[in-house]
Amino acid sequence: MRLLLAIWLAMLALPAFAESRLVRTEGKDFIAPDGSVLHIKGISLGNWLMPEGYMFKFEVAKAPRQIYGAFERLLGPARAAAFWGTYRDTYIAEDDIRFIRSVGFNTVRIPIHYRLFMSDDGVMAGEGWALLDRVLGWCRAAGLYAIVDLHAAPGGQTGINHDDGPGYPLMFYVPRDRDLTVKLWQAIAQVHAGDPTILGYDLLNEPIAPYHDIATLNPRLEPFYERLVAAIRSVDPGRVAILAAGQWSSSFDMFGPPFAANLAYTYHSFWASTKRDSIQRHLNFSNRYNVPLFLGETGELTDQWNADFRKLHEAHGIGWSFWTYKNLDTPSTVVSIRRPEGWDEVAAYADGRTNAKPPDAVIERAMAQYLDGVHLTNTTVRWSYLASLGLKSAP
Repeated sequence: MRLLLAIWLAMLALPAFAESRLVRTEGKDFIAPDGSVLHIKGISLGNWLMPEGYMFKFEVAKAPRQIYGAFERLLGPARAAAFWGTYRDTYIAEDDIRFIRSVGFNTVRIPIHYRLFMSDDGVMAGEGWALLDRVLGWCRAAGLYAIVDLHAAPGGQTGINHDDGPGYPLMFYVPRDRDLTVKLWQAIAQVHAGDPTILGYDLLNEPIAPYHDIATLNPRLEPFYERLVAAIRSVDPGRVAILAAGQWSSSFDMFGPPFAANLAYTYHSFWASTKRDSIQRHLNFSNRYNVPLFLGETGELTDQWNADFRKLHEAHGIGWSFWTYKNLDTPSTVVSIRRPEGWDEVAAYADGRTNAKPPDAVIERAMAQYLDGVHLTNTTVRWSYLASLGLKSAP
């Protein structure tokens, strides 16, 4: 009898034990499982599970579906599928994760596309599950936290190319798309319930672009977040939920006081003033409701701007995640992929800026060089970029 009672009491204690191992929020702070304040120093793994055209130097083929179509025109369906299989398997590898930790980051933000995890009729299947599980394992081994970010939700939550929608945030109009989004987040939370590697879930990337019907859509954002959080917490209690501001994550005007515990609020800011005036409205929101802020995306300018903007946020206790870890031939990234021979010709055809398809030999060489070039050992590390983030500045 005593044994049965002990087992029953232990079972009751399991949810509380799991929650005690998770990052949580307290006032304006993120709190690590050991009780210390967690100062997030993150980097996004952009272009891996959510490709964006500009990171391939495309000017027209910007959305994932356009990018996939461009590669099919270049390679044909079978070779294009093989390219993407190799790409996803190698673009982010274990040595990337170890390197990210070694230079001083403590968090990675992982943008995902729903179609790698779920079919359009709601069946949970796709290569994204194994890839996410693998990278979380690498993060766990390296001592990194991870934030999972839904960059492309069913129907599109933003209304621009990087949500892969129709150019309008249909998710906020179509109940079926919202249902699918809830179903996906609940499935992800169930699979990763209690995993202390996951800092939190970034529920929707940059919802509701400013040039859509914000008077109609803005009031729908917070109620939908409430629904998502309830679904996640039903299978993964205590998990931090990160709520993105509206209008490309720039405005918290549509939010009231926090509707649940362990909520954090994220905004994105590029090329802004490095003075307090650029974030004062966000500080006002945080002060009003005593909630933590997280700068979820920033960067893509100069090293000096990076340093000044980072220091502004750290002075106010705001953690950050810069965009992005790996990119093609650019100084404003952690590691830069060398531009392959003939890539400009490939990009021009992919965009439809020319009807002259490059010779197969040029395409094959460019693709092979690109896939070889994404390996960390073949990239160029931008040490000055890392120094601008207050991290390791020399090999």
